[in-house]
Amino acid sequence: MKYSQIFDKFLGCKNDDEVFDYLIANLKETIKSWDYFINWQKVCKNYHEAEVSLNLLNTLIGKPDIEKAAEQLLSEYPNIIKIIPALLAERDKKISLLTDKKKFDITRFDFTKPMSAKDGAKFMKESGFLDLVSDRTIKSIPDYFLGVEVGLDSNGRKNRSGTSMESLAELFIKDICKRNGYEYIAQATADKIYSKWGKRITVTKSSKRIDFAINTPHKLYLIETNFYGGGGSKLKSTAGEYADIYHQWTNDGHQFIWLTDGFGWQKTQRPLRDTFNTTDYILNIAMVQKGVLEQLLK
Repeated sequence: MKYSQIFDKFLGCKNDDEVFDYLIANLKETIKSWDYFINWQKVCKNYHEAEVSLNLLNTLIGKPDIEKAAEQLLSEYPNIIKIIPALLAERDKKISLLTDKKKFDITRFDFTKPMSAKDGAKFMKESGFLDLVSDRTIKSIPDYFLGVEVGLDSNGRKNRSGTSMESLAELFIKDICKRNGYEYIAQATADKIYSKWGKRITVTKSSKRIDFAINTPHKLYLIETNFYGGGGSKLKSTAGEYADIYHQWTNDGHQFIWLTDGFGWQKTQRPLRDTFNTTDYILNIAMVQKGVLEQLLK
């Protein structure tokens, strides 16, 4: 680590060991906020786009010859075909199914283009959906669809966890840059950085996105952020990855700062300490709150 008097002034840490101890002792339990659970805007958008088709499908509830009724409905309103995968919690519109396990026959369904009403009704029947409609297990297809959308959106929580750390960091970074007259780019690429500031950075992939690039009068700062609420092998590989990135960008003449947090590091301190020893700056949220990041940028 590149020790600075800043750590003594703002954190009361006299050496590297004390800085690392502060880092571990002040990890945050969570950064989840109210918007972590469900992206209601996305759920409601998908619901309203399908609302007409859902209400048409709702006329099938309780019908005795359900497959025949579904086929007739799809014949009269072929656009309903498009929402069938979503009824089964499937985002893909092109679906290949093993329809004969012994012969290994595969049947392909493409819901992006017109499909015969017979094939559409068969798909809903064989998947089991129509049985639930016929015996009234599903009493309202619009309500059922809304529940499916909520369930599908819950799969995005992992991504929301990642973007939550970026959003939190940007609250501080935006404020710091405004006070000091710095420019920054969120989700920066090498091309964006060169186009805006004429500075080159080494990246292994041209599509590589850096959480934040901050241009100060004396140096370009590149900041990566993440939060780990739990442990696992991912933390060890991440620590190693950022050690490599540090050397790349230092050789380019820029400064790399890793902003990380979460209780996951409590049980995975060894790889974090190794990267701490071989890079300049690893900060957590508490350090940023205390003003360390702003002073380092100065």
